[in-house]
Amino acid sequence: MSDQNPSTARYVPRLARADTTVDEETKKRVFAGGSILGVLAVSLCCVLPLALFSLGLSGAWLGTLTALYPYKWYFFVPAAGFIAGGFYMVYRKPKADECASGAACAAPGIDRVNKVVLWSSTVLVIAAMAFPYAVPALLGVE
Repeated sequence: MSDQNPSTARYVPRLARADTTVDEETKKRVFAGGSILGVLAVSLCCVLPLALFSLGLSGAWLGTLTALYPYKWYFFVPAAGFIAGGFYMVYRKPKADECASGAACAAPGIDRVNKVVLWSSTVLVIAAMAFPYAVPALLGVE
């Protein structure tokens, strides 16, 4: 016969769950940061080597970045997702109860930074995607 009481052997204590909700400001920052990383990823093949070379950095490794050109669409999709999510988080109307004193929507400076980051990321992603098509036209090369 076992020393354990059968009723206590089946007892499983309930663990208290931590609050896993993420506030709106954190979501906005994640999307804005993701859009910046997306811009860097999209520009790896084309714009970034030119920018680094313009800054005086050189080396054989700059030429290897052009090998990432076939993967630019794989970088573009997450970047566009972060940008779209960021625009949704920043421009959607806040609920009335969220805009209490001290809430994220009560501080317009924070949203202004997020908007600048998102619009800048959008322009840079569009420029990075159009760069390979625009350069031959600008240089007059067929």
